[in-house]
Amino acid sequence: MLFLITKKLFTAKAGFWAVVVMNLSALFTVAIACWYQPDAPLMFFWLVATYFIVELTVSHAHENSEAARNSRKTWLLWIAVGISMGLATLSKYHVLFLFAGVFMYIATNKNQRHWLRHPGPYIAVLITIIMALPILWWNYNNNWVSFVFQGSRAGVHGEQFHLHFDWFLRSIAGQAAFLLPWIWFPTIRQLFISYKLRSQLLAYSFIFWMAILPIVFFTSVTLWSDLQYHFHWQAPGYMMLFIALGFAVDRSLSGDGETKRLTRRWLNFSICFTAITIAVLSAHMVTGFWTAYGPKWVVHVFHGDNLDPTIQGVDYTDINTRFEKEGWLQNPNVFTGSTRWWLTGKIDWALKGKKDIIVFDPDPRNLAFLVEPKALIGKDAIIIGDHHEPFIDANVKPFFDSVKQLPDIQIVRNGPEYTLQVYYCKNFHLPVTKRMDLPVYRQLIGLPPFGK
Repeated sequence: MLFLITKKLFTAKAGFWAVVVMNLSALFTVAIACWYQPDAPLMFFWLVATYFIVELTVSHAHENSEAARNSRKTWLLWIAVGISMGLATLSKYHVLFLFAGVFMYIATNKNQRHWLRHPGPYIAVLITIIMALPILWWNYNNNWVSFVFQGSRAGVHGEQFHLHFDWFLRSIAGQAAFLLPWIWFPTIRQLFISYKLRSQLLAYSFIFWMAILPIVFFTSVTLWSDLQYHFHWQAPGYMMLFIALGFAVDRSLSGDGETKRLTRRWLNFSICFTAITIAVLSAHMVTGFWTAYGPKWVVHVFHGDNLDPTIQGVDYTDINTRFEKEGWLQNPNVFTGSTRWWLTGKIDWALKGKKDIIVFDPDPRNLAFLVEPKALIGKDAIIIGDHHEPFIDANVKPFFDSVKQLPDIQIVRNGPEYTLQVYYCKNFHLPVTKRMDLPVYRQLIGLPPFGK
């Protein structure tokens, strides 16, 4: 889709280089392509919607007659925009920046403002809203939890408002690292070029407004909100800038002299770096060879401890092996869980969904809606921990008659690399002390997991 969009806005060669450079960036090759997140479908449907919008507003901008604007093709294209934006909405709420970008592009270009008087854009919005009704209905019945959760990330989290320039600089540095610095700099440069040329070429105006909003918003928010290491949230904006970057690469390679030579060197280095890095990381992910043969200081410097973060990409099949050995997998009176949502998800994946799961934590994410805790009252539980002893004491023990620690589970890759603690918990019940901070408690007393 990126190739087709860039081809429409510029040339086929520009489209080729846009796709190449995007796939050389760590952000899109690793985070978007490999991580189990809603960003991948968001990017796809964002591009599909963008393709139809380009077809309507840029490729055929010269066809500004009343007949063209009311042709069957125009109506079908706006319907296609609505459907694709609806699918993007079902993927992730980032689609709001697509709406805003298209509006700003139309509103700031005199020869595009006629669309504000055309029914097509409003039909597209209506289709999107209809497709988003399941989201709205579910949130209505669950205290608008997903909107509250996402909105709270842009807040100050209970502390007095003040600016954190360290968070802001960390966000910029993180985006550069995720994109790869030598790709990030020319990509950001295209943002300024698009701004400068937005009044001269319609394509640059379109790219600028589609890119600027998610990049600036999610970067600016870090001035007062700790978004931690979510450097991929600006990705839709960078994806749009690859269109302009692809055209810039094509022009450089079509020219002569020093610029052409430097562009070739830049491309060769980027290709070699990404290919070699992905090959080494993939081999280590599967075999864990770095644990035995690589220098240990690398993990300590980049992760802050001696735990290799790539172990998180391994399926914890050793959990399933232990459950089968102990007979817990076949026992209908035993469920499982953890004190962290991400670890509970890993447990559920390892057990292939064969056991009910509970997250004993104030933040269970979507896992709070997978199981009705009331149905588990009276049953025993196998709780898995990752050095979570204080949370076992505070958030697990009140729900059971007794909690006994059993031998650990060793996660094995290139030998034992990761240790998980195991607790056998007897007789799940409502605790004596109120724990309104825990969604599982709220569900046990008949309330929704989130809300007041």
